[in-house]
Amino acid sequence: MIAAQLLAYYFTELKDDQVKKIDKYLYAMRLSDETLIDIMARFKKEMKNGLSRDSNPTATVKMLPTFVRSIPDGSEKGDFIALDLGGSSFRILRVQVNHEKKQNVHMESEAYETPENIVHGSGSQLFDHVAECLGDFMEKRNIKDKKLPVGFTFSFPCRQSKIDEDYDANIVAVVNDTVGTMMTCGYDDQQCEVGLIIGTGTNACYMEELRHIDLVEGDEGRMCINTEWGAFGDDGSLEDIRTEFDREIDRGSLNPGKQLFEKMVSGMYMGELVRLILVKMAKEGLLFEGRITPELLTRGKFNTSDVSAIEKNKEGIHNAREILTRLGVEPSDDDCISVQHVCTIVSFRSANLVAATLGAILSRLRDNKGTPRLRTTVGVDGSLYKTHPQYSRRFHKTLRRLVPDSDVRFLLSESGSGKGAAMVTAVAYRLAEQHRQIEETLANFRLTKEMLLEVKKRMRAEMEAGLSKKTHEKAVVKMLPSFVRSTPDGTEHGDFLALDLGGTNFRVLLVKIRSGKKRTVEMHNKIYAIPIEIMQGTGEELFDHIVSCISDFLDYMGIKGPRMPLGFTFSFPCKQTSLDAGILITWTKGFKATDCVGHDVATLLREAIKRREEFDLDVVAMVNDTVGTMMTCAYEEPTCEIGLIVGTGCNACYMEEMRNVEMLEGNDGLMCINMEWGAFGDNGCLDDIRTNYDRLVDEYSLNAGKQRYEKMISGMYLGEIVRNILIDFTKKGFLFRGQISEPLKTRGIFETKFLSQIESDRLALLQVRAILQQLGLNSTCDDSILVKTVCGVVSRRAAQLCGAGMAAVVDKIRENRGLDRLNVTVGVDGTLYKLHPHFSRIMHQTVKELSPKCNVSFLLSEDGSGKGAALITAVGVRLRGELGS
Repeated sequence: MIAAQLLAYYFTELKDDQVKKIDKYLYAMRLSDETLIDIMARFKKEMKNGLSRDSNPTATVKMLPTFVRSIPDGSEKGDFIALDLGGSSFRILRVQVNHEKKQNVHMESEAYETPENIVHGSGSQLFDHVAECLGDFMEKRNIKDKKLPVGFTFSFPCRQSKIDEDYDANIVAVVNDTVGTMMTCGYDDQQCEVGLIIGTGTNACYMEELRHIDLVEGDEGRMCINTEWGAFGDDGSLEDIRTEFDREIDRGSLNPGKQLFEKMVSGMYMGELVRLILVKMAKEGLLFEGRITPELLTRGKFNTSDVSAIEKNKEGIHNAREILTRLGVEPSDDDCISVQHVCTIVSFRSANLVAATLGAILSRLRDNKGTPRLRTTVGVDGSLYKTHPQYSRRFHKTLRRLVPDSDVRFLLSESGSGKGAAMVTAVAYRLAEQHRQIEETLANFRLTKEMLLEVKKRMRAEMEAGLSKKTHEKAVVKMLPSFVRSTPDGTEHGDFLALDLGGTNFRVLLVKIRSGKKRTVEMHNKIYAIPIEIMQGTGEELFDHIVSCISDFLDYMGIKGPRMPLGFTFSFPCKQTSLDAGILITWTKGFKATDCVGHDVATLLREAIKRREEFDLDVVAMVNDTVGTMMTCAYEEPTCEIGLIVGTGCNACYMEEMRNVEMLEGNDGLMCINMEWGAFGDNGCLDDIRTNYDRLVDEYSLNAGKQRYEKMISGMYLGEIVRNILIDFTKKGFLFRGQISEPLKTRGIFETKFLSQIESDRLALLQVRAILQQLGLNSTCDDSILVKTVCGVVSRRAAQLCGAGMAAVVDKIRENRGLDRLNVTVGVDGTLYKLHPHFSRIMHQTVKELSPKCNVSFLLSEDGSGKGAALITAVGVRLRGELGS
């Protein structure tokens, strides 16, 4: 027993001494973490160079786009053929993918030898042979008559030829084996976005943001990049860590100066590296007592499989003795220990270097995602990773040290290349079918010029119906006279009060208008709340509250006393009977005050002022907000004769010839018409362009069947249209992996402000994803692209429809005046118009295309409602004075 312990102690001492000697001898192959972090930074820089159009031609790491834009999402299905071409033999696989119950892939394959003369012949001969074998494979399985999609795995560049002559096959995808590995693993784990090969050769691919890939058009989404990292260092950037043995390997290779990184790490060269080290150590008397045999000097006699065998824990020393004896060197115990340690250092260096380069890719993925911690999966294949006893453990350990801010799962690829080619094909088929269905749906929102001209024509017909005495009652576009007969002429002067009531808050304003050389408008205002119990109480209580707030404002401004003219912006449906009188048709926006509907709102206000007995006001004008917008802009720009609101709601007004306003007496002069065009289409005249989503939004709205045109345009409804499309697409599996979040089921949750944010050109897809996360939607990059597309299609249609309506208005004004060309300005207000990044541009362009004989300018209104009410009052006072004189 004591003798055995002494022997074990002696052997351990001997081993430690040998290890120290080898460590010292191969010191250059021992890479510190600092060196590896530096290599990681160098590779990251090389990746950037390869992705840039300017530096790609000289970059050693080529970063090749694969045109694979999506990993499997689990919904792939179908019957596919895969060709795995990459050597003297190749495989043909039939891959059947079924996702109905659970993800299931059934594969059958057959290997075919490639004769030597074809291997070294032309590409045409090679593909003729492949076609022949493919025909044989399909005939044996009775599938020759089926038109099956085909995917290729190519590990070398080749030109396609005659592959589809003798049978019906649909060639869909050409795949690099690294990409095939990523796609195979991606089917089992949808977090997989990196493919890694560590075998005879080495390479990696990963999903890069398209905006960083200069070599490909487009900047949204992702694309798989084949790094071709084996060429890392071909420009000399790794010279400081290459050893004399690496240089000797390179000199004796078929491609000197090329693939230098691969020659330091891959299975093709590892055994040869060890052999060169052993030869030199033997020559220096450090091994085998200086004996060098012909076998030891023969290239290829020591393989990477020998390295793996020698590094095995229990039988490694025994294996070393057998392998070295085969080489004729009669090894001692010391020799076996030394050779084992040489193998360890060489394979450890390989694992460290691959960890550094993969670490660079993971670091880039983390930066791309803008996340402090990366969670991802790497699909791995290759004999070195799979069969070497220590390689994967060492590699993982080093990687964790180099990128501590990443949680990485490694998934071993099964039949990576062949199955991967089939999965790329399956994904391509899934995406093509999804794209077809998505385009079919969104095509209903894409309006041609002919369709928009038809909308313009119909709007014109509805305008005529609203103006006509015979058809006014049945007309849906009511064309209500506002009794505003003139826009400001610049002589308006005085102090005016304005009320702006349109929601749960309202404003009282003092507007001081000064005429002369320098016309000025000075405004002071105060905002007051209307409690819900008053909104839903009696009319008397509501108007008493409004007058109480006016009293407070007059005290606040110190102007309680003289009788002041007042304009009242009242943003509820009213039928005006004069400039200072309007009958409330119905309450909206949560108001339910009793004894108001059917009554003159101006009279209700006057009576409340009278009850107060503190002050008196001259209620000169009741104003619609659209008219107020026009008047505000007309004060700055005399050619402004149209008002447009595109915000929560949508409406327009314009100056019509009195002779066309049949509901009123008189033919002279102009009258501002409040179109109330939101109701356009309520008679079914837009049904051919309304979609199922428009019908859903209308059906669940508070006023079903009403304001149909407004519901296709305005901010209150666009988000809801988008939400309904997203739900439909999710149910069909096109979005969010088919998972509908609870918030997405909530009506009104997708606000129109989200459309504006999502469509902003300044926002990258990462920020789009962040917006969707607020709605409980855990989106992928592809999801974000589709959501952005949906938002764009819906808002574009809204802008075009609004433009078509406006084109009808400007053309009517031009024809009213018998002009060949009209110059006119539109005063505009509303959050959608102001804040959406593309709405105004698309609307302007539509008006220009549909009304080429009109030069239409658009002027943004500043404080249209309040200032406009004061200006209408000022014009009313001026006209009243003119009539009096």
